[in-house]
Amino acid sequence: MRYHTALAIAASAALSTVSSIAMAQDAEPSYKADPSVYKVVFENQYFRVIEANKEKGQRDRAHSHPVQSVVYFFTDCSEKLTGPDGQSRNTSNKAGHVVAPPIVRSHTSENVGSGACHQLFVERK
Repeated sequence: MRYHTALAIAASAALSTVSSIAMAQDAEPSYKADPSVYKVVFENQYFRVIEANKEKGQRDRAHSHPVQSVVYFFTDCSEKLTGPDGQSRNTSNKAGHVVAPPIVRSHTSENVGSGACHQLFVERK
């Protein structure tokens, strides 16, 4: 019985350590990580609405999108999204398009389009 208890405690400690390391790799939410790009324009107990503006060629700071959201594009936006592992992918959305992106623990976004990128994120709390 002592062996099983010791094993359970060791496993719990290891899991706690791994969870702490994983949490440390998560970036701050967009509006906290880079307020020069992301601004909270509305918030209540159910939703947070964040306006994002990136000029042509601008790259934001590493940030997360830790909850489910939808994104509305006011302008055509072409972006290069880069994860903490250095892997990147390009996205392109037209003005008026709405997407529901996955939860993202950490990434940066660079506006690689021909003009400013203006978006509205609506997050469920």
